[in-house]
Amino acid sequence: MASEGTEGEREPLLGRLTPGSREWDAIETEEHYKSRWRSIRVLYLTMFLSSIGFSIVIMSIWPYLQKIDQTADASFLGWVIASFSLGQMVASPIFGLWSNYRPRKEPLIVSIFISVAANCLYAYVHVPATHNKYYMLIARALVGFGAGNVAVVRSYIAGATSLQERTGSMANTSTCQALGFILGPVFQTCFVLIGEKGVTWNAIQLQINMYTAPVLLGAFLGILNIILIITVLREHRVTDTGQQCKNTNFEEATTNEAHILQGNIDQVAVVATNILFFVVLFIFALFETILTPLTMDMYGWTQEQAVLYGGIILAALGVEAVAVFMGVKLLSKTIGERAVLLGGLTVVWAGFFILLPWGSQLPKIQWEDLHNNSAPNTTFGEIIIGLWNSPREHHNEPPTGCPIEQAWCLYTPVIHLAQLLTAAALIGIGYPACNVMSYTLYSKIIGPRPQGVYMGWLTASGSGARILGPVFISHVYTYLGPRWAFCLVCGIVILTITLLGVVYKRLIAFSVRHVGIQE
Repeated sequence: MASEGTEGEREPLLGRLTPGSREWDAIETEEHYKSRWRSIRVLYLTMFLSSIGFSIVIMSIWPYLQKIDQTADASFLGWVIASFSLGQMVASPIFGLWSNYRPRKEPLIVSIFISVAANCLYAYVHVPATHNKYYMLIARALVGFGAGNVAVVRSYIAGATSLQERTGSMANTSTCQALGFILGPVFQTCFVLIGEKGVTWNAIQLQINMYTAPVLLGAFLGILNIILIITVLREHRVTDTGQQCKNTNFEEATTNEAHILQGNIDQVAVVATNILFFVVLFIFALFETILTPLTMDMYGWTQEQAVLYGGIILAALGVEAVAVFMGVKLLSKTIGERAVLLGGLTVVWAGFFILLPWGSQLPKIQWEDLHNNSAPNTTFGEIIIGLWNSPREHHNEPPTGCPIEQAWCLYTPVIHLAQLLTAAALIGIGYPACNVMSYTLYSKIIGPRPQGVYMGWLTASGSGARILGPVFISHVYTYLGPRWAFCLVCGIVILTITLLGVVYKRLIAFSVRHVGIQE
């Protein structure tokens, strides 16, 4: 019989399940249960390290790129940053397919090894005599390629949890991912103490400084992650009721499993959920992108102020997201995942509606220097460059305000700071709720079948959204202004809510549809 302490561990971060002990013991042994949750926790760590791999160097890429290659400009910086998402988009379906037919350890170890090698390459991009910027581009693309293992992580967790455990486990996964994005820049800040020069290991031409130390830490943590996967991770798969299945995806199903697998996956629901997930990440990516240029244009902030205050806002949203991830499980038990998703989209729509310019007060106009540093044509590049402007350059600081070259500045009302903060708070509530509910529903719709390929396409759609969102908002905001930009976003959210309403009744678990299991 499972002990009280063991049962209380069923949902490590978000509470506990309360199945009847006799029924649970008939489904799963205590030894199997402990091994299953140890494996899931290792994958929580993998998700955390995957997001760390993106965020730990994001604020130092620009000065490092300038240092190693004087020909690199802000436009190329945008490609360097986007290459992570491009690599992940390509790799996710590949690793997902691999995990469907082989033990999940294989794609996980290979993907993490690729990330470790890519981080080492990043630390050595200063060595070649020419084309250093292209080596950095390749390194970041390979780190993103390795991060394609997110599809394997989600597939494993979906297959190793019952319907009752699924929402809590997916929320834990999102919490670890969010913590990685929050803590990555914190680690980077700590390494600033090493300085630009740092120390050099001449024997292997390795420079350990504020730019390379973060990726070397990432490589070291990746090696530890591989060791944990080899020694702790075990192949586990359970049915939606919690009954133990064959341990690996590629083994033939037993008679009982074959009976459970009868019935087709609702492909309409699968496609609809992919679209919902794409829109959710698309909207948040464009909000992150537009935050800095919007505040510079509306409030006359300098680049340093916009990056600093924008970073504080995004950090606060990250903390808010963790709290939401930890609360959605209780809410979803009360009203269901679909209702939480609908509510989250409604809150996001309200946030962007509040961002619409109202009133008659116009923003401060920038009449001088028509080369607008706040225009987001180089989206990520201009944002990150601003952080690294040195204080000694302040005497040449460009004029602030909404540049006259953006014609809409002359007639579009200012977006007040209270509007922005209220909208950010609402988006910070709606986005994480939609994020975790969309792929929780997705995993339940697919059911007990191996989910690697499906999760690969879901992760790829999210990566595509993070690429296209900034491109969309950059062009619309620059040429048409915030009123058109946010009206279009509100329209996209309304269409998404309409789509959710159309497929609402189809977004149910495979086992509920075909076997009649009650969640």
